Amino acid sequence: MSRIGKKPVAIPSGVTVSLNGADLTVKGPKGEMAMSFVPEVTVTQDDSGIVVKPINDTKRARSMWGMQRTMVSNLVEGVTDGFSKRLEISGVGYRAQMKGSSLNLQLGYSHDIDFPIPEGIKIETPDQTTVVISGIDKQQVGETAAKIREFRKPEPYKGKGIKYAGEYIFRKEGKKK
Repeated sequence: MSRIGKKPVAIPSGVTVSLNGADLTVKGPKGEMAMSFVPEVTVTQDDSGIVVKPINDTKRARSMWGMQRTMVSNLVEGVTDGFSKRLEISGVGYRAQMKGSSLNLQLGYSHDIDFPIPEGIKIETPDQTTVVISGIDKQQVGETAAKIREFRKPEPYKGKGIKYAGEYIFRKEGKKK
């Protein structure tokens, strides 16, 4: 039994949900998102919220049960509050700034990196060493943050690079003389 899948997804006020067979559309104050369900689960809407249940007791149906419920929960949370990731840049001369519709990164390479901002994502740079990525799609926000981090991952000796806020970098001791 899926502990996550058993819980119904509560629908907050200001959010409208329309369910057409295997397609779900959620509209809220931040925007609108839609998804399709796998055929191994059934979805119903009642007073407590949206309920996801497996059709049968196969391994795939049970594994899809909790995942599909979490995806519905992410849709509802995305259109009400949205998601955000915060990146921190550390290193001498490393900085980020917005230039029009792209993010300009100076990361110690011989050239600047211009990262085009994907549709549906909002990027802010409160200061030169902080990048805040926000949007309504959790997967797209995380993927964009991972792509930006990939340009210069934090190295273990001095910790220079781009890291997630709150991420622990395992530090190594340098060479001894």
